[in-house]
Amino acid sequence: MIQKLLVLLIHFGPKTKRWFWRVWYNIFAKKAYSHDFFFMNYGFYDENLFVKIDPEEERERYPAQLYHHAATQENISEKKVLEVGSGRGGGASYVSRYLKPKSVVGIDISKNAVRLCNSMHQYPNLSFCVGDSEKIPFKDESFDIVLNVESSHCYGNIPLFLAEVKRVLKPGGFFLWADFRLTKEMSVLFNCFLDSGLIKVREKNITDCVLNALKKMSKKRKEKIKKYVPKLVQPVFMSYAGVEGSGVYDSFVQNKLIYKSATFKKPK
Repeated sequence: MIQKLLVLLIHFGPKTKRWFWRVWYNIFAKKAYSHDFFFMNYGFYDENLFVKIDPEEERERYPAQLYHHAATQENISEKKVLEVGSGRGGGASYVSRYLKPKSVVGIDISKNAVRLCNSMHQYPNLSFCVGDSEKIPFKDESFDIVLNVESSHCYGNIPLFLAEVKRVLKPGGFFLWADFRLTKEMSVLFNCFLDSGLIKVREKNITDCVLNALKKMSKKRKEKIKKYVPKLVQPVFMSYAGVEGSGVYDSFVQNKLIYKSATFKKPK
């Protein structure tokens, strides 16, 4: 049932899709106003990658590593970075503290999420504000890097989003992306990337790395859901979290869903 719902959401019309995810994330941010977790992504585990993080951040190592993988596709040191779809702010916080950019701005359509981020993550080179992926609230050529991690599947109009990415990027700037799609629709998405005028630099299938992370995180995620979520809606949260045995997890295993990362460059 949850898998069918996910497929239905992916096929929503642009306005309905935008409305659903905006409402969902506003409710989620308001209800989950806890400071004990900073990420909502599916994570990344590769035996060749082990990033150095503070001991208190170990509990969210794999979601942090997904950001590390996506953001280090290019050297972002001393660069101005925009994250579109910053969620609970863990990724933008990680990038701002460990990868040495000049600045990081995170935007999110959820006012509650932005309010939460500003209360949890207070660093000199990091800020958050409300912003729409289809109408990014910054001037042309404002950023060296646009980062987008596990967020674009929620957007109603990908070509418009990509036009906005290209607009706010400086000439020669990079768009660093990671997300999942139905396997049969990933090629359509990449055609949108290329039609935007951005130049593809690299592309990688990271489904196995994401599955490895989900497997490692499943036990603790299940425990938290059982502890904090009403029993009636636990299956929805289990699938949303991608735990082992859920519709989302099984869809990755069965190759119905695929997870990729990619880098694109704005022409000079």
